[in-house]
Amino acid sequence: MSAANEAARFLIIDDHPLFREALHSAVQMTYPDADTVEARTVTEALELLEGPTPFDLALLDLNIPGVQGFEGLLQLRTRYPRLPIVVVSGHEEPKIISEALSYGAAGFIPKSVRKADLADAIRSVMEGAIHVPVNYGGQAPDAESADRAEMVRRLATLTPQQLRVLQMLRQGLLNKQIAYELQVGETTVKAHVSEILRKLNVYSRTQAVIEVSKLDNAELFREQAGF
Repeated sequence: MSAANEAARFLIIDDHPLFREALHSAVQMTYPDADTVEARTVTEALELLEGPTPFDLALLDLNIPGVQGFEGLLQLRTRYPRLPIVVVSGHEEPKIISEALSYGAAGFIPKSVRKADLADAIRSVMEGAIHVPVNYGGQAPDAESADRAEMVRRLATLTPQQLRVLQMLRQGLLNKQIAYELQVGETTVKAHVSEILRKLNVYSRTQAVIEVSKLDNAELFREQAGF
């Protein structure tokens, strides 16, 4: 958190201008002196997070260009594990809320809430609470959820460079292509791949891609008739 004499900093990650403005307005209701920065994609958000001044809270829409399912949340959590991230989404199903929380979200706010309630939710997270909708009753964990939670824990052990290599493996790039993109030698890429397999407890790059792809849950969102 920012020191007492410094303004809080918020990062809004949403590709819709109108809702970015709504989030900005909600932040200003509670923290009128806050420094609020906006990003339209996870890539833009990661670039902003690399800056010298840290953020106190990120507000993330799940359905933004360039990511599927919980991929954006996972990228942010693995790269910046100490940054509180609140998911603000139009998808309000209990399973989606449960999954977001299991992946490390500091709260979940439906986009359908009033601005005053949105502001209250932001304040509660800033004060250290885990915010969930008032009608959310939780969901009993199952074996599949436990497996996903374990994979998330393993992903958190990857270094930023290893995470980038894993993302390129998911895109189908060969070691030679990854080496070119990262401007490193193929031997270095092979070492990264070996470490990724070891940390994820899988035996091949194909298995790594399959296991991590299960975390996207793109099919879960399609069920909500959004896309």
